[in-house]
Amino acid sequence: MLPYDKLKKIVYGGDYNPEQWDEAIWEEDMRLFKLAGIDILTLNVFSWAAIQPSEDTYDFDRLDRIMELVRKNGMKVCMATSTGAHPAWMAKRHPDILRVDFEGRKRKFGGRHNSCPNSPTYRTYAPRLAEKLAERYKEYDNIVVWHIANEFGGECYCENCEKAFRSWLKEKYQTIDKLNQVWDTAFWGHTFYDWDEVVVPNALSEHFEEDFTMFQGISLDYRRFNSDSILDCYRLEYDAIKRVQPDASITTNLMGFFKGLDYQKWAKYMDFISWDNYPQIDDSYARIAMSHDLMRGISHGEPFALMEQTPSVTNWHQYNALKRPGVMRLWSYQAVAHGADTVMFFQMRRSIGACEKYHGAVIDHVGNENTRVFREISALGEELEKLGSRTLGARTKTKIALMMTWDNWWALEYSAGPSRDLKYITEFTRYYEALRNMNYDVDIIAPQDDLSGYEVVIAPLLYMVREGEDENIRQFVKRGGTFVTSFFSGIVQENDLVITGGYPGKLRDILGIWVEEQDALPRNAKNSFIYKGKEYPAFLLCDLLHLEGARQIDASGYGSDFYQGSPVITEHKLGDGKAYYVATATDEAFYRVFLKELCDVKGILPVMDTPEGVEAASRENEKERFIFLLNHTNETKTVDLSWKGTEIISEQPAEKQLVLDAHDVKIVAVSKN
Repeated sequence: MLPYDKLKKIVYGGDYNPEQWDEAIWEEDMRLFKLAGIDILTLNVFSWAAIQPSEDTYDFDRLDRIMELVRKNGMKVCMATSTGAHPAWMAKRHPDILRVDFEGRKRKFGGRHNSCPNSPTYRTYAPRLAEKLAERYKEYDNIVVWHIANEFGGECYCENCEKAFRSWLKEKYQTIDKLNQVWDTAFWGHTFYDWDEVVVPNALSEHFEEDFTMFQGISLDYRRFNSDSILDCYRLEYDAIKRVQPDASITTNLMGFFKGLDYQKWAKYMDFISWDNYPQIDDSYARIAMSHDLMRGISHGEPFALMEQTPSVTNWHQYNALKRPGVMRLWSYQAVAHGADTVMFFQMRRSIGACEKYHGAVIDHVGNENTRVFREISALGEELEKLGSRTLGARTKTKIALMMTWDNWWALEYSAGPSRDLKYITEFTRYYEALRNMNYDVDIIAPQDDLSGYEVVIAPLLYMVREGEDENIRQFVKRGGTFVTSFFSGIVQENDLVITGGYPGKLRDILGIWVEEQDALPRNAKNSFIYKGKEYPAFLLCDLLHLEGARQIDASGYGSDFYQGSPVITEHKLGDGKAYYVATATDEAFYRVFLKELCDVKGILPVMDTPEGVEAASRENEKERFIFLLNHTNETKTVDLSWKGTEIISEQPAEKQLVLDAHDVKIVAVSKN
């Protein structure tokens, strides 16, 4: 968890790169940071080349001066290890550090994520630098957390990775016969007789496109291997710091729903979770909230750190729109509402060159405090100072969970059918958005997690069911839980081999159905169904199923085609609980109605009712419950309160009719005594 013994409030600051500037500017930066209420700086993120100019030479003089200046000005430090990009000399002298891309091309020096995770050079020099930094700055009590590398990600297909992949496979499967079995290598005559015959799956071997492969099992295992390889690199640095400072709090900045790394596995090796929030311009507020909830989910409910967000604009989106007045504050508090105990930015001073020179910053190119963005940042800094420690450590309490796994994501989107339009996170989001837009707090968990604290568990597109996951779900339902899953679920086991005996495989007895066929509809084609007297569209995929103990909800099935009348929504009683199946994709209007009914039966209430576009989310501690009201619209909205509380930003009793201006935020504290 976050080091609360070193935090007195929601820390406020972000990435500072003084090495990009003359020292004459540093003092002015300190003045501006204090003016803005900044109290933490992330330092040393990309300084490897500056710190280590050659094999055995290290130069900490400049970093020493920076550290002393920051300490003198009373600011906390998030200390990075600077291993996110290796030096040019290292690439020249040790080419094993350079990645080979998906097309089989050897990289040259350049870019950022350019280090092979199985390079002996990288695995030697990166932890060595981390240890030297920990040793040099161990007496700085203003270092509150350590930040390893930066936004880990990417793939490599070099010879070192190929050899390491074979070793990883040997450890996982033990024998070549087992490997052939789980990969179904009898297909297309792929049988392997020696481990050295295994090659990396890329454009030169098994893939006809990056996301489409002839052998899903091989490519799926390479995804797992690559995630593990990069995790090993993180752990090497983690262990190096811990050898010097056993009580250090260590993290690395994750990236929400980032497909490349299995964050559920990574979370086990992080002292606390941190992540970087950079929504696309057309992301809904619910979609942004979903990423926060994922980070809280992999942390098993503990608060996380918002490590980065832009104060104003990004630089890499197709359209880098400004955050409108109030939106930076709004999105900062949205992070806090969903579990963040820090508010941090990239970057503190706007760089003048390269690809991030137009990325937003606390201090703009003009170099003074006379900007709209700086004024907004300063105002938020004042508010966070007022809030102090009041919300720190508070947790979200909910009886609703959504299930997801990276294995399922990878396998589903490697599937050779039934539709290229079938995207895991898209379908997952449909369920989440319906709940969030009705102000239900939601946890995002893995299928093997403890389900005993939940009343409703939803697993959209649970395509892969790994060992033990079906039993976890089965026992949850038998104990009285409500379980929901959707089309194309229960199809394969953990190696992406089809579970024979009829879909949905291991879930068949839980759901009480047999899915005989699946009809993939073209992008603009729709079927329909009627639920509770209202017609809804059916698109993307339509499962044709038989009832085996389940009952069809409502009399209507599909509205047209040869499977007209076939069930769409089914209910199956199992023990003291019920399992539901939604046989097609449909619109939010249905999900709202359907999921609200299930919650109502269980007595689960939303945080509160609000006008459309106003989000309500909650956190609580032993003494108080905090209701966050966030107006994501451009209009003034009024929220009716049915209980007494204190609006803690203004420190005034909350009005029964609470007025929120466009993009406004109110936090109402309600005593639990």
